[in-house]
Amino acid sequence: MAKFTVTINEDKCKGCELCVHFCPKDVLEIDKENSNSSGYFPANAKHIENCIGCLSCARMCPEIAIRIEKED
Repeated sequence: MAKFTVTINEDKCKGCELCVHFCPKDVLEIDKENSNSSGYFPANAKHIENCIGCLSCARMCPEIAIRIEKED
């Protein structure tokens, strides 16, 4: 089974939660404890092992803050 890396640019993320809601595998969550330099609570990958590389999160992100890469 392929494995994927989810990279979130925390400084760009505004915590809108679109990525969280559109992820079919519940990979992402909003970090309610650590805010970024703009005061937003960014998303993070809590269950990266569930990522199927569908790119739903990256496509829904209005800030283009998410990158998905297939691991070798």
